[in-house]
Amino acid sequence: MEETEAYDPLVAFMALFEDVKAVDLSVDPFEGLDIEDALKKHIVDGIKKNLESRLDLALERYTPLQVINEILLEGMKTVGELFGAGKMQLPFVLQSAEVMKAAVRYLEPKMERVEGSEKGSILLATVAGDVHDIGKNLVDIILSNNGYRVVNIGIKQPVNTILEQARANNVQVIGMSGLLVKSTLIMRDNLLEMNERKLHSFPVILGGAALTRGYVEEDLRAVYRGKVFYAQDAFEGLRLMESLTAEGGASVPIDTVEEVADPPTDVPPVPRVASHRVGVVDPQLFVFDGAVSDVANDVVVPHLPFYGARRQDRFNIFELYRYINTVALWRGQWQFKKQEGMSNPEFTAWLDENVRPTFERKQRELARVLRPRVKWGYFWVQSQGNDLIVYHEDAKTERGRFTFPRQRDGRRLCLSDYFKSVDSGMMDVAAFHIVTVGHEVSELERKQFAEGDFQEYLYTHGMGVETAEALAEYWHLQIRHELGIDDQEPDDLRLLFSAKYHGARFSFGYPACPNLEDQALLMELLDPKDIGIELSEEFMLVPEQSTSAIIVHHPEAKYFNVK
Repeated sequence: MEETEAYDPLVAFMALFEDVKAVDLSVDPFEGLDIEDALKKHIVDGIKKNLESRLDLALERYTPLQVINEILLEGMKTVGELFGAGKMQLPFVLQSAEVMKAAVRYLEPKMERVEGSEKGSILLATVAGDVHDIGKNLVDIILSNNGYRVVNIGIKQPVNTILEQARANNVQVIGMSGLLVKSTLIMRDNLLEMNERKLHSFPVILGGAALTRGYVEEDLRAVYRGKVFYAQDAFEGLRLMESLTAEGGASVPIDTVEEVADPPTDVPPVPRVASHRVGVVDPQLFVFDGAVSDVANDVVVPHLPFYGARRQDRFNIFELYRYINTVALWRGQWQFKKQEGMSNPEFTAWLDENVRPTFERKQRELARVLRPRVKWGYFWVQSQGNDLIVYHEDAKTERGRFTFPRQRDGRRLCLSDYFKSVDSGMMDVAAFHIVTVGHEVSELERKQFAEGDFQEYLYTHGMGVETAEALAEYWHLQIRHELGIDDQEPDDLRLLFSAKYHGARFSFGYPACPNLEDQALLMELLDPKDIGIELSEEFMLVPEQSTSAIIVHHPEAKYFNVK
């Protein structure tokens, strides 16, 4: 007799309270506090309950503007100090920002707008061609809830729009962000354009994963005729804004900018490697000089499961969740960090108690939002120097080719070496896949950000990104099964995250295959429009929660850097 899972309403009701912890309701955390300290506690502890009633009490003694500037912003200052000292986690910082935004929203209708009441103003933009905005939006949250006027114009913004909007909104500072190393080139070009237009009176703050402090503070400062600064995170951006606006309240001291007679003509190069995701690679590394690595060339070629691309769009989302790397999600995306004096076992126990319930809640909430879909396929290939040639189904006619960089020293590794060469006279097999969890989660993120639900915005963004990575991990496993190279599968799922299996998966934009332009050929091979994936003008996958890869069957294939 076939068993079916019965629905138990009591179990379903109890599940609603999984994340609820027992608290001592007899103790009022606000007991004995004066109204000023009570409001600061609302901010620091991220407590919304009874906020409006206490704001009303404060309004009996203070103007709305005084409540914001003299009480609430002091609370946010404490939040920043706690975060800087490693005593407060980013998600709780965002919870404090939610309360701050709710308080300001309540007070704004009750006060007259006073000219010069803002602490300062900044325009934020992700530069042209870059679709990533989580870092920029975190800066927006921190600055706007610390008394600054923020004009956030979004992603993929050309310099013309940035400058037009900066002047139209009468801001004092420009902030530019970007994830890709190519974005650092665009930032440099933007600064040169500002020189040309004599708009270097704007101080510029730059941030993003692709930047290094040395590149900004040495190379770009030598290029830009105005002031340019590097912000590693949102709180460094806050400190910079405080410094820039310290003299004369909301007035940026742009009259102190050192004028240069002519813009320098010797523009410094972009740093060789500036990001953990995408490195700038010397073009000479793509030149084939006849040298090859010592990778074994007698490997048996797997049977071609089928030629061309196929689609899969039916998944058990909770099965995919099992493949999420919680270290990458909890510590990387959500930025929960080990507190000072805490041992690794203590931190792990703290994460299980405090973060796992949120992880399980987000799984349930996003189960109907995430839309996992995959295109994958197998193709005849051969190597030729640094090139990987892809053939049509006849295994004779060239369909396209990738050119990969080669290490200058060491083993002289290049991705093409993992495949049979043209000279061998043998055809090899390469697999490719492209996966997405859909645009719906991006739309939910934008809604949460716009509504001031900042903590959930961070949680949703991280879940979207890491579920896409989980889908890639899961589908790579299916590809290994189809290729018949599933002879080294680990018993523990966690070992998948350190690639303890046969072969390897290389994503475009990482060191071994750094050129995002290669995704144009990938798109031609897999044609993923039917699963909702397109390429931006800068060869980035849209929607953002998508990833692509070339899957290499060679048993020696492992991740390597090229420099």
